Amino acid sequence: MTHSSFQHVVIADDEPLARERIRRLVETIPGYRVSAEAADGHEVLSAVAAHPADIVLLDIRMPGMDGMDAAMQLQSLSNPPAIIFCTAFDHYAITAFEVQAVAYLMKPVRKETLSAALARAGRVNRVQLQALQVREQASPGQLAVKTHRGTELIDMAEVRYCAADQKYVTLHHSRGETITDYTLKELEAAFADTLLRIHRNTLVGVDHIQGLSRTAEGHWQLNLRDQPVALAVSRRHVSRVRQWLQEHLPG
Repeated sequence: MTHSSFQHVVIADDEPLARERIRRLVETIPGYRVSAEAADGHEVLSAVAAHPADIVLLDIRMPGMDGMDAAMQLQSLSNPPAIIFCTAFDHYAITAFEVQAVAYLMKPVRKETLSAALARAGRVNRVQLQALQVREQASPGQLAVKTHRGTELIDMAEVRYCAADQKYVTLHHSRGETITDYTLKELEAAFADTLLRIHRNTLVGVDHIQGLSRTAEGHWQLNLRDQPVALAVSRRHVSRVRQWLQEHLPG
């Protein structure tokens, strides 16, 4: 979520004319700005990862990943955007309620109903923002990863560690593992406050660090919360890890 005087809106619809019409409506309502557009569920997830997104205006029937699947992925985030479905089909309403949609608007969307739904979404966002204010100050963001299952949106706060193996990197997170072709260097640069380098092959999520220990053979290793296996710390990086521990986990 953003801290601007206006709310950022992402529009998702596979029909360009429908996106253009909704954009025109949003632009006539004070306090809202369109930050991105998407033509399918995969593009929605990428847009939310790359652009400010307080509210997503989401069509349901789209090719590839549909709007309902995208909404389920978005709701798995620690701080999801508010979702407003805009659809020509009324039989998805119960499912929309299950993914905690703020509103369910029938096409053609009218300015009055859209304005009311956006206002409702804004109220939800403000309540969430108050509840998550401390966490928001250091929000690590999300990463859109293309996998064999489609686009997966990873909440970086939930990534325990990233391990490189040949040309791929595996993200180990609270929901399992995800393989990506992003390099460790790219991830480290993009999420410098979230990931700490402990080895040429390993980055760890700083929120999950428990402490540093030494094996009987004298090798350094990092212990993570809720992670039974300790991770090797190279001699090259041990001083940086110790410095981080002193600054963030004193005593």
